[in-house]
Amino acid sequence: MQTEAVLELHGGSQSSCKTGSKSWQYSDLMEKVDGYLMKYTNLVTGWQYRYFVLNNEAGLLEYFVNEQSRNQKPRGSLPLGGAVISPSDEDSHTFTVNAISGEQYKLRASDAKERQHWVSRLQICAQHHTEAMGKTNPPLQTRSLSMASQGSGSSPGSQHTINQNSNALLGLSQLQRGSSLYSSRKSLLPDHLLEAREMLLLQMMSQAQGQHRDLIQSIEGLPSSQGPSPLDQDLLLLKATSLATMTCLSDCLHILQLQQVARQKLPLCGPALEWLEPKLPDILKNGGTLPSITKDDGKTEGTILEPLEMDSCDIAGEQEEIDATQEVEDSTPAEEEDLGAVEEERSVILHLLSQLKLGMDLTRVVLPTFILEKRSLLEMYADFMSHPDLFVAITDGSSPLDRMVRFVEYYLTSFHEGRKGAIAKKPYNPIIGETFHCSWKVPKATMPPSAVPKEGTSCASDCYNVRYVAEQVSHHPPVSGFYAECQERQMCVNTHVWTKSKFMGMSIGVTMIGEGNLHLLEHGEEYTFSLPSAYARSILTVPWVELGGKVNVNCAKTGYSAVITFQTKPFYGGKLHRVNAEVKHNPTNSVVCRVQGEWNGVLEFTYTSGETRVVDVTKLPVTRKRVRPNELQGPYESRRLWQHVTESLKERDMDKATEHKRFLEERQRKEERHRAETQTAWRTKYFERKGEDWVYYQPLWKTATHSSSPVSPPQNP
Repeated sequence: MQTEAVLELHGGSQSSCKTGSKSWQYSDLMEKVDGYLMKYTNLVTGWQYRYFVLNNEAGLLEYFVNEQSRNQKPRGSLPLGGAVISPSDEDSHTFTVNAISGEQYKLRASDAKERQHWVSRLQICAQHHTEAMGKTNPPLQTRSLSMASQGSGSSPGSQHTINQNSNALLGLSQLQRGSSLYSSRKSLLPDHLLEAREMLLLQMMSQAQGQHRDLIQSIEGLPSSQGPSPLDQDLLLLKATSLATMTCLSDCLHILQLQQVARQKLPLCGPALEWLEPKLPDILKNGGTLPSITKDDGKTEGTILEPLEMDSCDIAGEQEEIDATQEVEDSTPAEEEDLGAVEEERSVILHLLSQLKLGMDLTRVVLPTFILEKRSLLEMYADFMSHPDLFVAITDGSSPLDRMVRFVEYYLTSFHEGRKGAIAKKPYNPIIGETFHCSWKVPKATMPPSAVPKEGTSCASDCYNVRYVAEQVSHHPPVSGFYAECQERQMCVNTHVWTKSKFMGMSIGVTMIGEGNLHLLEHGEEYTFSLPSAYARSILTVPWVELGGKVNVNCAKTGYSAVITFQTKPFYGGKLHRVNAEVKHNPTNSVVCRVQGEWNGVLEFTYTSGETRVVDVTKLPVTRKRVRPNELQGPYESRRLWQHVTESLKERDMDKATEHKRFLEERQRKEERHRAETQTAWRTKYFERKGEDWVYYQPLWKTATHSSSPVSPPQNP
């Protein structure tokens, strides 16, 4: 049976002679798939039509110049065993085939239906041959070995070097298998052999490191004048494979050591260690070396973490009293410093990327600490209100059309302030039960639009007050709810959103799933809207952010709607951060206003009457939010909750920041396990679940009398 599986995997005439039932069942499910697809070659050549054939028996995707040449040797082929086939987010026609060797085909079908047909058939074939590879475990044919037999292109000395170091790489694989077998039997070892086991593992690790070092030195020492160059693609792949293997071995050894320490000490307090498993790449955050977080007495080193005075589950469920008179104008710097550590930490990012596959969900993948922005995601959402004067002015519109256009203007100008600097950084993932409160003082209409009240001046009668509250209402999925209101103007906005991240090669895509609702009570209007996707580009060099996707805004009462399209930069040419929008009157199906420009630059509004209006986002006055000092905040308010992480990042102490961050994350896991064991439902503070939505428990449209702060928490079942 094993021989049959090998023959089936590699194809050939002998495979067709076999009568194994499994092979026939697989063949019966496969249909002949071939046809023309567009293949992306490079920036110069672009897209080209090629004739593709799916070879089910051999597990190959082959292509030819045209259908007439299919009886000749294929122009190229890609093995599907271990391959990942992913539909593209660019459009409904494109998809990618990523082979286990790292080679990629970017293809485009004629329509969405044809793409789905190709993707489904390719995935079935890839799954079958991947399972066959796992069962038979055939030796992988490395292209580095095949180079030595290509004749005059390489010297005998270079052939000897490649063969010698390939044996070293095989030795690494044997060490990895031996380590796995040894660890699987660790429970059978008596206590007096534990020390001997540790010594043996360290010796094996030292031997593997030496072989890896010799391999790298041999490749980098190759003469560039003859034979393969140190920059040869196959040798670079060999180096990367060896490095990834060594890093994986180092991580596994470190995890075993941590688990051994945890079993010996069994601390009753402080961060636990048993959650460190290979599937959680948390130890990759700072080059694979986890700082010591326990002393002999079990206490945490470094800055003392803020202890919980009572069970944190109960604390999280209590409502925090908000005294608006304690709020002061935020003094946090508006700009984030440049991400100078990117070049220094390139190995960490490369290591992390080696664990990922295209299309992989990054929701539970822990990213390195040095790329963190010094604030929580809940606080970042507050930046949507950085121009509260435009928000309050929506209800001043004299007609339904005017109010819709004002909302579109507010919406398009709300993203610029959310990016602190040109470098893309990631805010803290909020802890379940975490909250953030702030407010803004907005001068009334009788005052100049740019007249922002100064700190310490009285604004009770001359300013509108806009209040904001956000809460992390769920952990899986990570749902955030935020609500803002201006009681004097009888308007409020309620939004719930959760982010779903996806690895896309050299970028990361973040989809914003959820919906927002703006209520203008004075006019009895409700506007529903969604949020665009965000993309972190160039994650190996200087990461930056762009927005993409289509957003719909709709007001059912007035019949006006808007479609806003955030355009991502094309592969070649084009401008960054482009956006366009159309405001439409649905009953007449007529476009009444168009907008084009950049969401972080100049926007031009054009009406059907021919009137135009220009808004320069960079010149709009930014109203700083008002926040209570950390010492006056509750234990689960964002700035107080993350204060030790933020202070460590300011001091550029990444080890300490990682330590404090891990403490909060492990405490969350511990509380989640406790709730699961006791079958205790999570109680939110300010938001209630209504079907698939999360709604603020005391919104303006529900209350007859209003107060500037909440008075009682919602009662969850």
